Amino acid sequence: ISSGSTVVEIGPGPGNITRCILEKNPRELFVIEKDRRFLPMLEMLADAASPGQMKIIIGDVMDYSLENLFPQELKVDWHSLSPPIHFIGNLPFNVSTALIIRWLRQMHNKTGPFSYGRVNLTLTFQLEVAERIVAPVMHLQRSRLSVMCQNLAKVRLCDKIKGASFVPSPDVDVGVVKFRPRREPIINDVPFDIVEKFVRTMFHLRRAYLVKGLRNLYPRELNHLTDAMFEEADIDPTHRSVMLDIEEIGRLVKVYWKFCQQHPGLENYDFRAKMKTPKFVTKSLSD
Repeated sequence: ISSGSTVVEIGPGPGNITRCILEKNPRELFVIEKDRRFLPMLEMLADAASPGQMKIIIGDVMDYSLENLFPQELKVDWHSLSPPIHFIGNLPFNVSTALIIRWLRQMHNKTGPFSYGRVNLTLTFQLEVAERIVAPVMHLQRSRLSVMCQNLAKVRLCDKIKGASFVPSPDVDVGVVKFRPRREPIINDVPFDIVEKFVRTMFHLRRAYLVKGLRNLYPRELNHLTDAMFEEADIDPTHRSVMLDIEEIGRLVKVYWKFCQQHPGLENYDFRAKMKTPKFVTKSLSD
């Protein structure tokens, strides 16, 4: 954070980190806090700051798109340097995964705060979640979250903090992760929801062969497409999900997306749904 930056702090609590941010003399500091018990302390910090410098939003961050929070002059081209906007978040553990998936979707679509450019995020998570986010290939913690985050951003585990350092203190330790959005996702030209669905299905049976889990992408009458997908992507179906890097996953995703376009309704098929399988319009795989 440099002087003149615009900062958004999620979950400031009593304002311990807020004080440090204000010492950097940001142009504007927005704090979003759900717990009204911290309002008096935050108002004291706002009164001590420069007039209009600190703005307090009481509410759930999940209720805000944050797209129109900043002045339009802060917008920069996606492929240029990052805008002078920084997100710092002490995320509530019960919504951290849902919130980061939401921000990743906005990052992919260049909406929300990412309509201003490649906004950097520095976020705290339960340590186990932080380790999943940065987990490399073959790591025990490799998961859907690892692939989705690393596909769209360069992620780094910056620090590990004891839970006792926070007020109120959680029962677990915390990891600090920095996200720097990529100029282009590693898996490109595929809708976010298709990538997310594919990766979620792939890790559903993480200890099984890939082919066993990914058969769930197809209804019974199209199950032959599973083998065709592995063959066209040139991926060994007996590998396991933690063994693939994002480029290899991307080859499978792109073949799956092509099949979705060839078979209307396939992208909406959910093996977990207890409903009649939709009728698919099948076409030649050579189309």
